[in-house]
Amino acid sequence: MRLKISHTTTYRYDAPVHYALQQLRLTPRSDHGQTIESWNARITGGTAQVSFDDHFGNHVDLVLMDDGAQEIAITCEGVVLTEDRAGIVGQHRGYAPLWLYKETTTPTTPDAGLRKLARGYGKSGNEGGALISELHALSAEILEHVAYTTGRTDAATTADEAWAAGHGVCQDHAHIMITAARLMGLPARYVSGYLMMEGVSEQEATHAWCEVFVDGLGWVGYDVSNGISPDERYVRVATGRDYFDAAPIHGLRLGTGNEDLHVRLQVQQ
Repeated sequence: MRLKISHTTTYRYDAPVHYALQQLRLTPRSDHGQTIESWNARITGGTAQVSFDDHFGNHVDLVLMDDGAQEIAITCEGVVLTEDRAGIVGQHRGYAPLWLYKETTTPTTPDAGLRKLARGYGKSGNEGGALISELHALSAEILEHVAYTTGRTDAATTADEAWAAGHGVCQDHAHIMITAARLMGLPARYVSGYLMMEGVSEQEATHAWCEVFVDGLGWVGYDVSNGISPDERYVRVATGRDYFDAAPIHGLRLGTGNEDLHVRLQVQQ
């Protein structure tokens, strides 16, 4: 499938900003069932300073906002050719060792509720179709317990908080699945990217799902929010231990003033 992506993120401030530095993880790679035919980024109100690959293999651009500006806009556009691999990404690559993806982080620290959830799984070991079936069942239980509801959680919401509240978005679903998989002794990681949604021309945010490492197959994706493994409608952009490792845009700003964020996103054939 050939997907055309247009993604603009605009930050507006009610006072001049004299220092703001942002990390962008917005550049997908040709790998794991996707080929980047074209990809371009434009920045207004800021200047790219340096680019590098982090230890998770993500492409990172550092952008410095213009001194005294009150708006910065980042636009990414491109075409990506994808294929359906039934969620199977393949063997592990990169500088981060597999054991790192078993470690808990602040958003994925389990409480009693998530420990109870995980105890119902992990009886088939880390290999083969039985484990795949278990992980699909785990994904389904998470979605049944945590209804997809926008506007009630944010980037700081942890997996245990979303599980206890019984509602969340794709980020929360991914964090819960990651937490449970790690309790099963499996490496698990967060994925940020794009999803072409049927009948939706304008989206308000990027998408998120998770991947679990299964012996013999490698990384296998699970989109809890949609109850499936990623197919040709998905584009992987960045991965990490949790949202903060793979966030599309993350940075710091010095000074006071309110910030207004607007996202315009289109993913279509």
